[in-house]
Order: sequence, then structure tokens, then C-alpha cells
Amino acid sequence: MVIVAGHLTIPADRRAEYLDACVDVVQAAREAPGCLDFVLSADLLQPDRINVYECWQDAASVETFRGSGPEGGLSELITGAEVNQHEVASSLRL
Repeated sequence: MVIVAGHLTIPADRRAEYLDACVDVVQAAREAPGCLDFVLSADLLQPDRINVYECWQDAASVETFRGSGPEGGLSELITGAEVNQHEVASSLRL
């Protein structure tokens, strides 16, 4: 399993615009082979932050989606990012 997690920094006055534009990206990801979950959400404390969480069956699924996922010119709104990909050796359902 692979977890991609972190956050993006977007101008606070454009965060809602960014998230609205990401609806198709989230839908495409959730329909992609190997995607277990995909979430982009507004941070509750920082108005310029978008939280990123992705869960994939394997790294190949992540790379396939990254190569084919929609772009839509959203990257120009990102002023900062701290997102990491983690290989998960084991997990425990709570």
C-alpha cells in the first residue's frame, strides 16, 4: 500500500476556486485502478492550506494515475507544497 499525504499552499482568496476545479481530478482518481481513497480538503485552521491524502494499492497505480491524470492549469495557483509518498509495510484496521 502507498500513502501520499501532505499539504499545498494556495492564495487564501483562491482556495475555494482551486478546490472547485479539482472535483474532476478527485473523481478521476477515485475511479482509477488501484485507488483506495483520494481526498483534497480545505484546512480548518489555515485559510491558504489544502490537505492532501491519497491511498493506493501500490506505487505502480500512483505512477499510472500521475501520468494520465488531468492537469487543468491548477499548478500555477500552488505557491508551496509539502507532500510525501510513503510505502506502507503493514496496517491495522481500527
